[in-house]
Amino acid sequence: MKTISRQLIASLSLGLVMSNMAMAQSKQKLTLNNHIMENHPIHYRNIKVNNLNLFYREAGPADAPAILLLHGYPTSSHMFRNLIPILSKKYHVIAPDLPGFGYSDAPDHQQFSYTFDHLAETVQAFIDQLGMKRFAVYIFDYGAPVGLRLAMNNPEKITGIVSQNGNAYEEGLSKEWNPIQKYWKDPSQANRLALKDFVSKEATVFQYLHGVSDPSLIAPESYTLDQKFLDRPGNIEIQLDLVRDYRTNVALYPKFHEYFRKHQPKVLLVWGNKDPYFLPAGAEAYKKDLPDAKLKFFDTGHFALETNAEEIGAEIFQFMGTLPQ
Repeated sequence: MKTISRQLIASLSLGLVMSNMAMAQSKQKLTLNNHIMENHPIHYRNIKVNNLNLFYREAGPADAPAILLLHGYPTSSHMFRNLIPILSKKYHVIAPDLPGFGYSDAPDHQQFSYTFDHLAETVQAFIDQLGMKRFAVYIFDYGAPVGLRLAMNNPEKITGIVSQNGNAYEEGLSKEWNPIQKYWKDPSQANRLALKDFVSKEATVFQYLHGVSDPSLIAPESYTLDQKFLDRPGNIEIQLDLVRDYRTNVALYPKFHEYFRKHQPKVLLVWGNKDPYFLPAGAEAYKKDLPDAKLKFFDTGHFALETNAEEIGAEIFQFMGTLPQ
């Protein structure tokens, strides 16, 4: 009897050990799988588009739903450095530098037409060359008029729109635009020269810090890198050409609204409510044409991703899960 008991106990002990080992292996495998799923490297790529070298960041599963991130002034795809790791856990993320910005080519303004129509044409060629058939688009600042032109021209490609301080309504334009609007009405050399401080270090830092309750959250490499590119020889003329052409975006607002009303794209609005350039009223105005749009304000400034990347990333991650494939 004792022999049987010992054999039984030994058998049970061995079974328990084996079960624990199996559970540990299973847990290790699960952790490993989760690790693989959640840590997609960011690739830094270059592509030739219309004789221009365009730099872009790419991450996430290639066969996953895609999102195109379009930066604004005066930054580059670097502004998405904290957002890309969040979205790439489940989505295919593409973030180019526009011509004249970041690591993309910046030909002289007399050799390349720096207009928003031309930027949109370049990004159109970019997405065509990459074979992007269906994607959501994240629009911010200058990326808004570029992205909305893409949406109007490719409504069948757009699964959804995320607008982070990406203005499309006159209600959103603050008084900071007054000197620029003066230049639109009278594009004289005197009015152009009056805007040269627009690309100064002080103006760049102002864009990052204004409306931010805790400036220690703003990484100094953000505005330092932006200013490095702004200070390149000839870049001031590039930026002043784009400032002058911005008037065409305001003129296109009715067309953007018509696109919204006709196609009713799914839209998420994530807005820094202390933005000195694009007011909260500009975010609320979207609801006139897109009553089902989701709107969430964040207590921060223009570059909301610098302070609220995790919260905005969570909103976008959830939004992406509701979009058609």
